[in-house]
Amino acid sequence: MPRHEAVEKHLRSRIASLRPGDPIESDAELCDLFQVSRGTVRQATQRLVTEGLIYRVSGVGTFVSEPTVHRQMGYLRSFTEEMTLRGMSASSKILTAEVRRSTKEEVTSLRLAPNSRVVHLRRLRLANDEPMAIEDVTLPPFFTWLLSTDLANGSLHQTLADNGHTPARATGTQVAAAATDEDAALLELPAGAPLFVERRLVTTEDGTPIELTESRYAGSRFVFHIELAR
Repeated sequence: MPRHEAVEKHLRSRIASLRPGDPIESDAELCDLFQVSRGTVRQATQRLVTEGLIYRVSGVGTFVSEPTVHRQMGYLRSFTEEMTLRGMSASSKILTAEVRRSTKEEVTSLRLAPNSRVVHLRRLRLANDEPMAIEDVTLPPFFTWLLSTDLANGSLHQTLADNGHTPARATGTQVAAAATDEDAALLELPAGAPLFVERRLVTTEDGTPIELTESRYAGSRFVFHIELAR
């Protein structure tokens, strides 16, 4: 592991056990602890500053930020992976787990025969037991075995990868929406509260579609972190 990644991993672990406003080690202390240069420490801490996990006060120190959940755009990560990166515990409440008849959009997107059956999973995604998103996942019919796995505590993407279907790429869209009464009840928000709605198609390395997903994120709790370069 590169030295700056070791420092970053240590700090993520520390942040998970601290409260907003608590101080973390100074750059000098981290240099001594890991026997690295100040530049290496800065490389690790700047990423956490950019993600909003910590903030600096000049001449005073570095402190833990309020825990707004961030999602790093440009990377295909599962909800579980994103929460783990932020020192949070991901879990799910299963709302629907069934085999049903496909819609026309699902047939086209997943490249299925007309009137195929599909596996439909609907989950309320939580971080540290706080509701973050409502996730509707549709998969081809040969994934019926997923219905007998632990989808409340495990990662769907990791389960797929462990069984030879590694998610490799995703394309999709994001739009804004107002929370319906059902959204509001599940996400513990006022009706009409702003949501981020993401729709994406996930494929394996060879381009085989394996997952069509719509995720409805609580806009007040979820921040999408975007890094652009010219």
